[in-house]
Amino acid sequence: MPGRPRLQLLILVVTLAATAFTLAACGGDDGAGDTASTGDGATTADAAEGCRAVQQPEPRRVKERKRPSFRLARDKTYSAKIETSCGDFTIRLDSQRAPRTGGSFVTLARDDFYDGLSFHRIVPGFVIQGGDPNGDGTGDAGYKVRERPPSDIVYSEGVVAMAKGGAEPGGTSGSQFFVVTATDSGLEPDYALLGEVTSGLDVVQIIGRVPTNADQPLAPVVIDDVKIEVK
Repeated sequence: MPGRPRLQLLILVVTLAATAFTLAACGGDDGAGDTASTGDGATTADAAEGCRAVQQPEPRRVKERKRPSFRLARDKTYSAKIETSCGDFTIRLDSQRAPRTGGSFVTLARDDFYDGLSFHRIVPGFVIQGGDPNGDGTGDAGYKVRERPPSDIVYSEGVVAMAKGGAEPGGTSGSQFFVVTATDSGLEPDYALLGEVTSGLDVVQIIGRVPTNADQPLAPVVIDDVKIEVK
């Protein structure tokens, strides 16, 4: 039909433009308010390369609750081993610069909050994001804490920080966290610091290469367990 190729080209241009805008969005900025879709691909049991085949977790209802008072002791070293369907990686929590944020994360981990949740948002060459009980970027821990990150922080490869909603004050966090996979993400110092990956960065990069549709992984990546070690 005359004019159809031109229409198809227009649709393609619009689609590519929308995709470019999505990838330019901040990895943590949309945290609690992320609008990632939950398409049919999210329920597949097919495994991404280097990962174990798993089912997409069902959304988990979380009630509002009192935020924890626990803070990391500055004279101790805290590590969080994140066991996933794609392998394990370890985060050294920053007890010096983020004792409150780390204390919240440790409390959730010890309550098995993260077990069975997914990495719901993957932006190749930028970040991987998980820790949402709803599995679509809209869920949280049932409370918020706030701890401003260092003003000179650089969100570089392996740095772990907490996601937040775009309208929330800097340093606000709940349960969602992201790991930077870019050499330098270029993010502003607005996201609460959690720590840094000390081992298993190759696993983080494997997760970061999982095929996606609008930042949503086509094959589920699930957190099996988060183990806390204190020295």
